[in-house]
Amino acid sequence: MNENMIQMQQQLTKLETEAEYLLLARLQVVENDRLRNGNREALTALRKKARTTKTSVPSPFDSIMKEIVGQGSKTLVQEVCPTCGNHDATENMWMMFPGTDVFAQVPFHAAHTILEEDQDRLDSDLKELQSLLKEKSLIISEQGALSDKISPGTLRSLVTLTDKK
Repeated sequence: MNENMIQMQQQLTKLETEAEYLLLARLQVVENDRLRNGNREALTALRKKARTTKTSVPSPFDSIMKEIVGQGSKTLVQEVCPTCGNHDATENMWMMFPGTDVFAQVPFHAAHTILEEDQDRLDSDLKELQSLLKEKSLIISEQGALSDKISPGTLRSLVTLTDKK
């Protein structure tokens, strides 16, 4: 085979590999969003059960100021969970653990804590996946996958094309 053909074949293989990683990352973003929405729905259901919202539970500072007046031996800081509020934190809830098919009865406070930690992890994973998508898109763009067929100016105009009435 000609050296130019071998070089072109290697470049196409490299481009296809990067494109495959890009498609896999996009699928992972979709799956991650599905899991995040499920967690968000579960947290909302727990907040409804506890009759709280993200902003309805007073801050620890408010509880400190109320407790200071006339209390000599009582602790000044009273921890208030923003999800539990005044709800019984030891009430058992059925929960399916993330990534498994196992149901377990766990205390209310533990259930929402697990879900919140999982939500934070999914948020950080999503940010990593988005940066990976940007990186792979840039690599594919720099290799000029379409530059020999369509000029960059024409491609840019197609991307920014809008319908007018």
